[in-house]
Amino acid sequence: MESTHEVLEEMRLLRERTPDVRGSVACTVDGLQVACDLPDEIGEQAAALAAALLAMSRRMLIMAQHGAFEETLISGTAGFVAFYAAGPTVILTVLAGPGANVGLLRLEGRKTAAAVAAVAAPKQ
Repeated sequence: MESTHEVLEEMRLLRERTPDVRGSVACTVDGLQVACDLPDEIGEQAAALAAALLAMSRRMLIMAQHGAFEETLISGTAGFVAFYAAGPTVILTVLAGPGANVGLLRLEGRKTAAAVAAVAAPKQ
């Protein structure tokens, strides 16, 4: 993807706006890493898992007749992992610490996902 630097810039801005964000990765719906603000080995694993989670989330939404995928938030004892649709072909995965403001994380995560979607959209 030619816009990797622009996607990384959006990820950097997300970290600035949301102090508890530890890093993020953008990947295709197939699990191929597009841009990563995490250590390499974690980024590739996160990309693969994000694609699997997207498939499962989409199937659940179809079964429940609740529309298209927007986001999934996982809460753990040591923090949060949020997944956002960034257009039809990209997933943004965001890792945040245990004290993260979930409302702010969701607001800024969606904003960043929209920016990534705009960057990743094919130019016409």
